[in-house]
Amino acid sequence: MLKERIQQLAAEVFDSTIQNRRHLHAHPELSYKEHETVAFVAAKLDELGISYQKMANTGLVALIKGEKPSDEVVALRADMDALPIEEANEVPYKSTKPGVMHACGHDAHTASLLGTAAILQQMKSEFGGTVKLIFQPAEEVLPGGASLMIKEGVLDNPKPKAVFGQHVMPLIEAGKVGFRSGKYMASTDELYVTVKGKGGHGAQPQQNIDPVIITAHMLVALQQIVSRVADPKLPSVLSFGKVIANGATNVIPNEVKLEGTFRTLDEKWRDEAHTKMKKMAEGIAESMGGSCEFEIRKGYPFLVNEEKLTEQAKVYAREYLGNDNVIDLDIWMAAEDFAYYSQVADACFYRLGTRNEARGITSSVHTPTFDIDEQAFAISTGLMAYLALKRLGN
Repeated sequence: MLKERIQQLAAEVFDSTIQNRRHLHAHPELSYKEHETVAFVAAKLDELGISYQKMANTGLVALIKGEKPSDEVVALRADMDALPIEEANEVPYKSTKPGVMHACGHDAHTASLLGTAAILQQMKSEFGGTVKLIFQPAEEVLPGGASLMIKEGVLDNPKPKAVFGQHVMPLIEAGKVGFRSGKYMASTDELYVTVKGKGGHGAQPQQNIDPVIITAHMLVALQQIVSRVADPKLPSVLSFGKVIANGATNVIPNEVKLEGTFRTLDEKWRDEAHTKMKKMAEGIAESMGGSCEFEIRKGYPFLVNEEKLTEQAKVYAREYLGNDNVIDLDIWMAAEDFAYYSQVADACFYRLGTRNEARGITSSVHTPTFDIDEQAFAISTGLMAYLALKRLGN
């Protein structure tokens, strides 16, 4: 049977998948600089006899064509970039590059997809259809590698009927996976604000236009965009994590700089909120004698898992893993550039559990102590192969 065959091959590639992941983890590269990483992936595909082509400078796409007759196509995606974080883990595969770390699991995604490729390549004579493997750069930095890959035609020639993405999740126990149909992850926009006034001595505020006070009013007022303007049924987040006044105890500065993020799950409301935030901030500054430059760098769209595809994938996952190992997920207000695929194709982005409390593997992504329970590879490679072949009609 298909499941047993894939599980057998998944067991065979388990050790090599771990080795690949550890190599990638020890040699992380930042977004748009994944030259060694993509060379490593290309070498592994060469060993497997899988053809590929380079895209988006540091990405590539590969094809595995089944030998049985079928024109159906599915795509599987893995991202490859790391983060500017100094690793705190003391492990044999610790990052060898100061200040750079695979703190979001993209090393695991890449290694897992290589394992899936090895499984599918060995099964070419047993299935019909084509599997497109997308090894994508720069998920972490705008405009996002997915947008670049799509612009260069990664979803064309041939066009897939479905795109699957798998992402580690330290909140879920290793051995389990999670799915959510419909809207799943938020859009993300970066906000860069400069509030300008007139600086001077803190003991003579009447001679100044205090941008610190203007900013304080602005920060409180802008939260009304979420609490009073947005539809309460529509998740929205507005957070400012960086405020620089750069004055002193007795010095009022000329300007204050803010940096923040806005996230939501509706493109129409997203655009409306941009207009309202900018108008409110500029109006507050003007009313208090100052001025405001409000820059919005529009980021990734919201991620939507096509409902029929995702419900179907959940059924396949239960077939492969058992009912108890497939869980339902809630909305996640983080962002992912896989959202670009979901906006132009039927897509399913699901979560791979990597948590192991007994071993202390519990840290969140984007932290210096993030790691994964590598036992997750016992299911990750085979599940993705199973989803692909079932979706192809095998």
